[in-house]
Amino acid sequence: MIRVDDIHKHFGKVHAVRGVSFSAPNGRITGLLGPNGAGKSTTLRVLYTVLKPDAGAASIDGKDVVTESLEARRVTGALPHGSGLYPHLSARENILYYARLCGVPRNKIDEQVDGIIELLDIKDIAHRRTKGFSQGQRTRVALARALVHDPQNIILDEPTNGLDVMATRALRKLILTLKDNGRCILLSSHVMQEVGALCDDIVIIANGQVAISGTADDILNDTNCDDLEEAFVTAIQRTGYDD
Repeated sequence: MIRVDDIHKHFGKVHAVRGVSFSAPNGRITGLLGPNGAGKSTTLRVLYTVLKPDAGAASIDGKDVVTESLEARRVTGALPHGSGLYPHLSARENILYYARLCGVPRNKIDEQVDGIIELLDIKDIAHRRTKGFSQGQRTRVALARALVHDPQNIILDEPTNGLDVMATRALRKLILTLKDNGRCILLSSHVMQEVGALCDDIVIIANGQVAISGTADDILNDTNCDDLEEAFVTAIQRTGYDD
């Protein structure tokens, strides 16, 4: 389970996150949405343990992301926006390196790595250097890297960005399987169709604060809208956001 409690983050005079709070429970997919500059990416980076909040707290499976950052990372798999692969390592070497970083026992590493390569159907590129990979290939390798240590909590930042239709369908199916296995999934996306198809709960951030949260039906009823895109616009405009 992921919990965010009243976090704030400044960058100089910019108050990027202004008291954001929400929770993402196990066995559900929670969508974290927001326009560019809303504070969504900053919130995700706090959960990745890349940034420290100026105030408030966040935890993953009860592990504080600041004071217990290593423990929080061990129970989390993160797919940030932009794959960040090591270009001179092969796909398998990238995944293997992360397995070691995440503390997978040495006697289980090969089994874990080969299993995730099989699951994500990247055997044909496993021994190729990642330099020159397509967007879809990079995303699948980065996802394999995020899942290789079998984390309970999974953070996905625009995971289908740049994927073709077939790759997108396969990834969505995997995400639903992970949910059915009881994982906690926090998903960021700008594609409302994807959000509607995947997310059990939705948190919309604008101007560094939570504009609205709840199930899709809750948000549609609260905004008196017929579709999620219109509800999204209505919710963020309530915070004074002006596109």
